Amino acid sequence: MSLSKSQIKFLRGMCHDLNPVVMLGQKGLTEAVLNELETALDHHELIKIKLSVDDRDLRKQLTEVICNKSQAEVVQSIGKTVSIYRPNKNKPVIQLPK
Repeated sequence: MSLSKSQIKFLRGMCHDLNPVVMLGQKGLTEAVLNELETALDHHELIKIKLSVDDRDLRKQLTEVICNKSQAEVVQSIGKTVSIYRPNKNKPVIQLPK
């Protein structure tokens, strides 16, 4: 799945009103966090994740791992907050522009 620039722009606009749904703590990316990510993505499609990692490179690596494991796309990353999107194949919630 690859998002076009207009789709990313549309999703970024939707991200402004969102609060972080998943927060990664000291234990990092555990199985419980991955399960919560799956549930949140299935229900919302577009979610914000709060990362409690200070190192920028480590945050980037963690974001890549999250997206690979959940098959999601990064919409935007600002500081310690990352927004990701994965469409729900059964019941789509968000209609993306073409």
